[in-house]
Amino acid sequence: MTAPSSQLPAVITDHSRVTQAILDFVSQIPDSTIEGSRQPEQEAQRLAARASQRAALTAGSLALPPGPLGWLTVLPELIAIWKIQAQMVSDIAAAYGKHSDLGREQMLWCLFRHTAAQAFRDLVVRVGDRLLFRRVTYSVAERIAKTVGVKVTQRAVGKGISRWLPVVGAMGVGAYAYYDTGQVARTAIAMFSASFETEQASEPGGITPTG
Repeated sequence: MTAPSSQLPAVITDHSRVTQAILDFVSQIPDSTIEGSRQPEQEAQRLAARASQRAALTAGSLALPPGPLGWLTVLPELIAIWKIQAQMVSDIAAAYGKHSDLGREQMLWCLFRHTAAQAFRDLVVRVGDRLLFRRVTYSVAERIAKTVGVKVTQRAVGKGISRWLPVVGAMGVGAYAYYDTGQVARTAIAMFSASFETEQASEPGGITPTG
């Protein structure tokens, strides 16, 4: 069964709400109680597994209401999953002893690179084995969030349809949240296990595209 277009909430038909949610969400970096580890990769994998399980349970639970009620949980589900993933990134950074280096640029990269890699060409360049993050201005952050928002909204349509299939749909949504959180973890582990730095934007008006 598919949902009539008149029953789709604004989060599905207007990606600007998702875009604004992304901008609001990455404005603050979560604190972490994790201490630096002598085996950071092993600790990071443990943190990733725990976060993936939490994300799957959270997403699956929010996807249980069937029909139109299920559509209303799409944005709350996205925000809940991002919260879990952001805390995971913060904890992984702390495990590697690099929490003080975690800024808005790195959080955007970790959370959404796997969703829309092309959105980050104005923000991140690779120099050998090192990632160089340019200091993000609001206009650049907004452009990244818009691109990611479109991708997330498209994905939400498919996930939203599953809300017309209670239990089975919830299992699928939970499985995807588990997978998605694993993708975020892989990006974070790769970044924190290597070398990266952030430079100031050369011009106050924005960042020059790298092509």
